[in-house]
Formats: sequence, C-alpha cells, structure tokens
Amino acid sequence: MPLHIIIGAQWGDEGKGRVTDLLAAEAHVVARYSGGDNAGHTVTVSGPNGPRIFKLHLLPSGLIQPHVTGVLGHGMVINPARLLEEIAALRELGIELTPARVKISAAAHLITPAHIALDQADEAARAAGEGKLGTTGRGIGPAYTDKTARRGLRAELMADPERLGDAVAEHVRSTNQSLERIYGQPPLDPNQVAAEYTAYARELAPYLTETSLYLHRRLNENAVVIAEGAQGTLLDLDLGTYPFVTSSSPTSGGAFVGLGVAPRFAGRIIGVTKAFQTRVGEGPFPTEAFGAEAERLRGTGANPWDEFGTTTGRPRRCGWLDLVLLRYALRINGVSELVLTKLDVLTGLSTIQLGVAYQAGRQTYSELPMGPSDLAPFQPVYESMPGWSEDLGDARTLADLPAAARNYVARIEELTGVPVSLVSVGSERSQIVRTD
Repeated sequence: MPLHIIIGAQWGDEGKGRVTDLLAAEAHVVARYSGGDNAGHTVTVSGPNGPRIFKLHLLPSGLIQPHVTGVLGHGMVINPARLLEEIAALRELGIELTPARVKISAAAHLITPAHIALDQADEAARAAGEGKLGTTGRGIGPAYTDKTARRGLRAELMADPERLGDAVAEHVRSTNQSLERIYGQPPLDPNQVAAEYTAYARELAPYLTETSLYLHRRLNENAVVIAEGAQGTLLDLDLGTYPFVTSSSPTSGGAFVGLGVAPRFAGRIIGVTKAFQTRVGEGPFPTEAFGAEAERLRGTGANPWDEFGTTTGRPRRCGWLDLVLLRYALRINGVSELVLTKLDVLTGLSTIQLGVAYQAGRQTYSELPMGPSDLAPFQPVYESMPGWSEDLGDARTLADLPAAARNYVARIEELTGVPVSLVSVGSERSQIVRTD
C-alpha cells in the first residue's frame, strides 16, 4: 500500500491533527517526520460525557485511534521530558501507549534544557535589535544546529542511559560557554541535567526502533501508512518565508527524508489549508487583516478552536486566504487533493475576500517570481465573494452547504486547479463534509 502524506499548505496551524485523526481510522501506522514539540495538533472527539480534547505536540495525532501504531521519525527533534508528559497525559485520558504502539527512531535527535536556554537567549538578543524571529523557545533550532554540526545527541544513546548521561553532561558544559560568554546568561548544572536524562532514558529505551526498516516492512505488507507533517510549507527551512521559518522540512519531500522511506511508496499527498490565513510570530503576511476584521477571524480565545497557538497560546495573526501562496505550496508539494478547514468560521460574514494575485508597481503576479522569501514589494489583489449566514455544523455533503459556501469552495478549486476532498465545518471529528 502507498504512503499517504499530510502537509500544511500555509504557515502551520491548518488543522492537520484532526485531518490525520480522521484518515487514521483507515490506516495502520501514522508517522511524524519533522519538527519537535513546537508543533501543536488538537483532536476533538465526542463521547457520552461530552467532547474530549486531545492536544498533541510530539506524538502522532493518529494514536487517538486505538488500532494505530505511531512512529516518531528520525527527522524529528524530541524533548524526552515533554514526550513522557504527553504519554502520561494520554494515559490519564484512557489511551495506553506501550512500546508496541509507539516507535521512536534511534536516529532522532534529543532536545535538552541547554538547547532551550540557548534558543531563548538568542531570541532575546534578536529582540533587542531588528532580527526577532518569533520562535517558540522550545530549543528546536539549536537542536537542529547541533545535528547539522554533527555534535547532536541521537536517541540511540538512550539504549545506554549512563553513556547518554555522560554525553549530556559534556553537551551542557559546552553550551554553558556560549550562554555565559556570548549571552551573559547563567550556566546550567551539567550533573543535574545528566541525571534527569539518565532517568528519561530508562523509561524511553524500550520504545527505540529502527523505524525506517519498520516502515519499509509494513509498507511491503500492504499496511496503510500516513506521514503526518508538522508546521506548514511556508515555514520550510528552504522553501518558506526565510528567515522567518522553522529548522526542518515540513514539505512532502521531507517525509521521505525524515522517515527513510522511498518515494516509490508515495500515494495521496493531502494539503491542508484553512478557509482563511493565519500565522504565528514574525514575518511577511500579504493578506493580513487588522482591527475588527482580524478579531472576527481570530475569536476571543473562549473556544478551543479560536486562533491562539496550541503550543504557545499566542494570538495568531489572521487574514484572508492567499491563493498565490497556496498555489505555490500545492506545486512544490505535488498535492493531489485539498482539505479545507474552518469553513464554519466564515459564517456570518457578508463579504469574504480571496487574495487571487499580487501587484508590484504596474505588474500583476499570479505566481511568485523569486519564491516567498521577500514578499515586501507585493500588495494583494482581492476578489470579493458573498458570504452566508447559515450554520454549517450539521452539513455532511456539499448539497448541505448554502450556495455561497459551495461557490467559495468551488472558486478555490478553480483558482488552484486542485480538488477539495474534505471540508471541516466544526471542531469535532464528525463535522466533516465529504465532497464525493
């Protein structure tokens, strides 16, 4: 069976977690291939005592489905303390995650408190100047930097807790030099951190697996495998709005590298986009809205689905759907179908704007001439569409949607050239419109 890849087609936060959870109902394995606990995936499941809300940061969202095995691929950077907290939190919600259900790549890299301290010190130094990036401060960038510099701590060290402790102590001592001399920050205690990681290793060592081999075998056994991306295309280290990007490759190509599986297994490539546009942190945002428009799209924070970060709680910047950037994301990922989330949020707007092109001087662009890195010269060209007032929560087919909502979906398909296969009309698992 092929490998189905789920990617974010914007700056992340598109709702990939609930899409992964939905599609995992018919899958055997769900594998995360990039990022760390800077990701936040929320899944809402109805139950006899009301909805249960699962917030995941490292574990694949498909694990909410009881028959699924989850894989943390070697493209990830993993904070073992956060991972153990997440496993314990799911256990309290009735989901038992044993080594039979969770596989951690031995080649994934570990995040330590030294990485976190360095990340936060560097961002504070940038904020004092003009170069603030808006990172989550979770140590993601420094961990990937160590990986690239070939001095990282790989998860395989957890198989020998004492050896890991020695490596962590040396890593902390080395990082302390930068913290003290460059940033003027207090040093960390190498022995204390080493002792903590020795304890983590004893708990997590049974989960270590050669996940590339495991996935290869499962695919050859005709298992259905879903590769779950974190963040979004426009945060890709190479292909995003650099330098306001993450430190990994959340695009579809990153799935093959981050999981160690061959492109010949590729099946569906599913791009997830909101019905509008959001981003967290700094960086360009051509279709950003302000004032009452932005507040309307963001919500107040009273609802779990309002636009506040799952990981950080930061309010997201909000605006209108940008089809120039969406077409770019669909092209570089080879997306075969779109999932449109949060269409219900637009209910009640009399007019909805679609960013259909950019303008710079007298020139109009439907595609980016130099990629998305420098968007400063461009102003959006909008197309206005009529809104709707009907509640969409009970819609399950296209025919259930009001005509204006159907026209909005159809216009996105027309201007991107990619069919929309699913539309979410609420936060719960069942609130999905299937277009077929």
